[in-house]
Amino acid sequence: MATKRPPAPLKAIEYWLYVCCALVFAMVLLGGITRLTESGLSIVYWRPFTGWIPPMSDAAWAAVFDSYRDSPEFRKLNFWMSLDDFKRIFWLEYLHRVLGRIIGIVYFLPFLWFLIRYRLPAGLTGRLAILFVLGGLQGALGWYMVKSGLVDQPSVSQYRLAAHLGLAVIIYAAMLYTALGLRTISRPPAYTARGARNLCGLIFVTMIWGALVAGMDGGAVFTTFPLMDGGLLPPHALSISPVWLNLFENIGTVQFIHRVLAVCTVIAALWLWWTHRHEKARPVAWVAVFAGLQFCLGIATILSGASIYIAWAHQGGAMLLFTAAILAWREGATKSRA
Repeated sequence: MATKRPPAPLKAIEYWLYVCCALVFAMVLLGGITRLTESGLSIVYWRPFTGWIPPMSDAAWAAVFDSYRDSPEFRKLNFWMSLDDFKRIFWLEYLHRVLGRIIGIVYFLPFLWFLIRYRLPAGLTGRLAILFVLGGLQGALGWYMVKSGLVDQPSVSQYRLAAHLGLAVIIYAAMLYTALGLRTISRPPAYTARGARNLCGLIFVTMIWGALVAGMDGGAVFTTFPLMDGGLLPPHALSISPVWLNLFENIGTVQFIHRVLAVCTVIAALWLWWTHRHEKARPVAWVAVFAGLQFCLGIATILSGASIYIAWAHQGGAMLLFTAAILAWREGATKSRA
């Protein structure tokens, strides 16, 4: 007679998911600095299972460099590079890809162990399996994004970049929300989750438009705030036909939309805090703090002409703000059921 499996250790699953969240957070940041340093097109092939080992000999380095020299980025932009120059951009993209593989292993092996060894709560198995599938799709989407910069122009599609970031953020949010749902909380209701949930959506959309700006290298185009080239609206804001394409392909219009979304995000975050300021809602307070910090980092990014490290901090700030909003959403949802 088969032995009945014991119930799953929810605390262990919770901590495991937190570790995975931390790795995905680091992955987003590493991807950001890879983009900002223009290192993302340095590896012109995708070997998801055999790409663990970097070049280890002079001949191997020469072969990898020769592959890069056939790419549009080298021919049109980096034709001046020596092998030593190439190595500096290679390592960031290599680490980005290796971290993605590490995340896959850190996620899959414990998931398989919990699935075989224990009885998981109803619905949790499906959610964890979907997260694993999304992780695999994220790797494929990353290569699909890189391929867009290996054809004619040495730049990736802003649409694919936004999709790549967006899926990473969705995976992070779903993973963190699931982990937080495994906690045992017994407190009286303090606020509902609707406001925090809506704020999460607004932050996500703002991040997507930020990715569109980054994908078009638009962060250094208009370097004044709040005006853009002397006006509230950027010049030639509707110059592309059909008009709706300006929302996604006109650098000035895309940056303007990102600015407007950022202002709306700050207002929404402060309003959420203000309406719950008398309640014991610490995550809501952190949302307001990180929203203010992120807004300041956004202005600094504009004024600095998208300086690499300020822009990188701006991306990290977005992830911290999004994390705080998810915490507020999860806590509100938990309290609503109390």
